[in-house]
Amino acid sequence: MKTKRGGKKGKTAKAATKPAKKRTSGAAKRKSKFQREAGGTKKEIVLELLGRKDGATIADIAKATQWQNHSIRGFISGTVSKKMGVAVESSKNDAGERTYRIVG
Repeated sequence: MKTKRGGKKGKTAKAATKPAKKRTSGAAKRKSKFQREAGGTKKEIVLELLGRKDGATIADIAKATQWQNHSIRGFISGTVSKKMGVAVESSKNDAGERTYRIVG
């Protein structure tokens, strides 16, 4: 039986002899690409930086976590301050860089 385009219906001889590809799950690929380092989670890294005596600038946190600035501000506001209930102090230095640190 022929299809509308004039070809034969069903698999061709080439397709039938081709070996099947080995499938891997997406999780297996991601795990190898994004494995955690010995330093722990990014949450722990940020909390450690904020706990320093002088605190940390957004640039310090971005370098350590590879996060964008808006993600850092959202994490500090939402997770650290609101969800965890930790008091975070924010101040600007003479150069205009904002520094965050945990109060207490």
